[in-house]
Amino acid sequence: MKIFCIGRNYAKHAKEMGAETPSSPVVFMKPSTALLIENKPFYIPEFSEDVHHEIELIVKICKNGKHVQPAFASSYYEKIGLGIDFTARDLQKQCKEKGHPWELAKAFDHSAVVGKFFDKKDLDMDGLNFSLKKNGVDVQVGYVKDMLFSIDELICYLSKFFTLQTGDLIFTGTPEGVGQVQIGDQLEGFLSVGDHKESCFNFNVK
Repeated sequence: MKIFCIGRNYAKHAKEMGAETPSSPVVFMKPSTALLIENKPFYIPEFSEDVHHEIELIVKICKNGKHVQPAFASSYYEKIGLGIDFTARDLQKQCKEKGHPWELAKAFDHSAVVGKFFDKKDLDMDGLNFSLKKNGVDVQVGYVKDMLFSIDELICYLSKFFTLQTGDLIFTGTPEGVGQVQIGDQLEGFLSVGDHKESCFNFNVK
């Protein structure tokens, strides 16, 4: 299983990070050891003093594919979920300043929270939205329509370089509002399903 992650896929997030809006998807990856599932607590790693939450829609690939064409991209996923791309922002800043890759800041153990998945057919994909509450307060709200690169576009783009395989995950980028987490924080993510919000994950930071 591969975990693909997309950076700067929302213009307002790129702006809050002081980054340019990309002309093509910004791609990085996380190993399977980055997974954090079943609402297990997230432990702030000892090597960072500035870990940020980044809530993201997650796409689960349902069949193998290479060089996927736009007309067929939507058939490569059936389930949509929600998760968090935890980022050691202080390490990321150091990596950027040195021109180094981001893996130390992005791909560390348990940095990829994965919550509940829902069938795509049960979702309003055009109006799909999601949110993150920290200690009961909304801190991030995202709308799929605001993505710079749509889910189908991401699938086509990634499949040019990598063979997509059943079970692969795509973290599709975070909206604005990222921020630091502290010991004791409670994080809960919600996805719009029909006319209501469904809780996808709910865990504590330790």
